[in-house]
Amino acid sequence: MLKVLIIEDSPPKREFLIHLLASAPDILIIGAARNGDEALEAVQRYRPDVIMIDINMPKMGGLETARRIMETHPTPIVVVSGSAGLQEALTTFRAMEAGALALVGLPSGLADPNHDIMAGELLQTVKLMAEVKVVRRWPQAKYHTTAARQPGNISLTQETSRSKVIAIGASTGGPPVLQSILAALPKNFSLPLLIVQHMAPGFVQGFVDWLSQSCSMPVHVARHGEYIISGHVYVAPDEFQMKVEYGGKILLTRDELKNGLRPSVAYLFRSIMEVYGSGSVACLLTGMGRDGAEELRLLKETGAITLAQDKESSVVHGMPGEAIKLDAARFVLPPEKIAAFLIEAAKKYEKVPLKNL
Repeated sequence: MLKVLIIEDSPPKREFLIHLLASAPDILIIGAARNGDEALEAVQRYRPDVIMIDINMPKMGGLETARRIMETHPTPIVVVSGSAGLQEALTTFRAMEAGALALVGLPSGLADPNHDIMAGELLQTVKLMAEVKVVRRWPQAKYHTTAARQPGNISLTQETSRSKVIAIGASTGGPPVLQSILAALPKNFSLPLLIVQHMAPGFVQGFVDWLSQSCSMPVHVARHGEYIISGHVYVAPDEFQMKVEYGGKILLTRDELKNGLRPSVAYLFRSIMEVYGSGSVACLLTGMGRDGAEELRLLKETGAITLAQDKESSVVHGMPGEAIKLDAARFVLPPEKIAAFLIEAAKKYEKVPLKNL
């Protein structure tokens, strides 16, 4: 049985989560705490396999609770949120810096048509996170140290000299990895980056603001019709597919879901392949499922440079693992080596709109 501890101050939300988790025959709820102080005692007493935590709580909030847990009793932590105000979103991503592994939205009520989908995603995430090996975060550690780490040198000039655009796809465990990669890129980085990060609805703007705090390049939520500028980072918004068109313009569409997702990595990768072909660099990072794996293979066949995150550094090796099985990745690297690769790929171009390239 998978032992789960719930940390939630709202009685209705707490009871809702208990009811939801109790529906899974292989999950045992070993306790429910109302605040961080109770949570620390419960973690020490029950030693759960997974912790589900709310960010906004009285006394000790979710961020500090996550930090203390990772310092004293390292345990896989899943943040569960029913709202996505900007400050809550920022705090959620800081909790992921501190060691929380995943963010899931609180499923809607039983009458909502999306309830079963959201509940299924939550249960799947809880079960997957139980398999992740976590490490102690020491109190004196600075939570931006991984982001500040300098990448080693990778000499790949011949491979990357024709690169014009970088596309990255990520899911579960992706935010801290993306943060570490972007933070390692220099201020004069000259290629544009287009990112699809699967996450709970409503958190994209907070995600972008959080990335901006450690990234020296401008980071935006992508807007329909804007021209891509090299040296800028564009993140796909909620509920839109993101693609590019000839001339370096971003298009956002309500096209159908790909792999059950919108935004979808597969949708972006196929667009990048059609417009930039061998001038593309595409990368799949940690995440559940297989979104983008087949398209990464197609990109490789067109001559694009393709990368996948290695298993050792991935929270969940689903997406990059599927790509590796398809022989879609020309390079399999940890995040710091991916950053070094992208720096090498960006040496050729200046910061100008892609329509001028």
